[in-house]
Amino acid sequence: MMGTRAFWIAGVAAAAMLALTACGGRGDTATTAEGDCQGQQTVGITDTSVKLGGVYPLSGPASAYGDAGKGVRAYFDYLNAEKGGINGRKVEYLLRDDSYQPPKTVEEIRRLVEQDQVFAIFQTLGTATSSAVWDYLNQRKVPQVFVAGGATKWGADPAHPWTIGWQPSYRSEGRAFARYVRQERPDATVAVLYQNDDFGKDLLDSFRAAVAGSGVRIVAEQSYETTDPTVEPQVRTLAGSKADVLLNFSTPKFAAQTLAADARATEWNPLHIITTVSNSVTTLAPVGLENIQGVVSAAYTKDPADPARDSDPAMREYKDKLARYGQGIESTSGYAIIGWASADSFAKTLAATKCPTREGLRDAMRNLDNVPIDLLLPGVSLKTGNGDAFPIEALQIQRLTGDRWSLVGDIIDTTK
Repeated sequence: MMGTRAFWIAGVAAAAMLALTACGGRGDTATTAEGDCQGQQTVGITDTSVKLGGVYPLSGPASAYGDAGKGVRAYFDYLNAEKGGINGRKVEYLLRDDSYQPPKTVEEIRRLVEQDQVFAIFQTLGTATSSAVWDYLNQRKVPQVFVAGGATKWGADPAHPWTIGWQPSYRSEGRAFARYVRQERPDATVAVLYQNDDFGKDLLDSFRAAVAGSGVRIVAEQSYETTDPTVEPQVRTLAGSKADVLLNFSTPKFAAQTLAADARATEWNPLHIITTVSNSVTTLAPVGLENIQGVVSAAYTKDPADPARDSDPAMREYKDKLARYGQGIESTSGYAIIGWASADSFAKTLAATKCPTREGLRDAMRNLDNVPIDLLLPGVSLKTGNGDAFPIEALQIQRLTGDRWSLVGDIIDTTK
């Protein structure tokens, strides 16, 4: 991925408006018994169960992200077995594979909504894949909760009130990297490799805007497609710029290729920055961690690969429960912990709903008031509110040291 906002405090007029807009006219809409919840959608939820659907690339070029979906499933399995679910509702989580291909995302989402009758979609992963279904889900008024991706539009488009992101937006991340570069290398020249879609362009545009008027200059840009077999030609072109900084705005497969190519370019030694979506140590390890020391990224969750976190009660519990319910997931996976933390965020959001309905979930996810999530870094919590649908907007810079990340400086509030 993530002003003060009150949780579930609304005026009478606003409540009345919500009650009016909540009424659906579709044949698959049920009603609750009484009160303000009457007429709202209860598809996929009962007093004892809630059915959710999630779509991840469990195969294909972005399959490294599959650990996040598995982390979500492990969390819900733990919650069902040891906590009785969410407010007494056992979670049925249907995890589907789209291979990071938007047409397959559409197919799987339609199946989840129309055949499986899920209560909500929690999560879809990826910008292009999630974009392929958000019109459909919003037209059907199905919550698309905590999209696993940082596209700025997930929190900035009032025409899609049923969709919300979770992790810091790419706008926030680009700003954080820009602030770091301006502080560390105020006269830097910058080369950029970016994925040719909203993910890469969002990061590049936000970084460019944040360094405007400073001594930092972008001198070379290269893009790639997710269907490309390698990005080595692009990296060679960027190396020719001799830039001081390399922004590696890539998904894991291509980020690793870029790091490997940079390590081989002995005549070029830029400050190498990679995105949060590609900084799992387990993903980087095949490059040879000794070859990429000093690489910079950002964080908003605690690092499960850091032994210093082993004494953290939340981390101890996470690793213990993951070993029990994670079906072999590596405990140091940076993606699994994101899945677990986002699922914890969903559980707290659903538990706080005023009405156990799709409308109630929609309203709850947009009225989060500093909700603590134990696996987020200290100082990072979930906050949303009127006109602000970005749950996490704070990050901390980190640098690869040895076989783990070391935090650098203080938490960066990217809203300031």
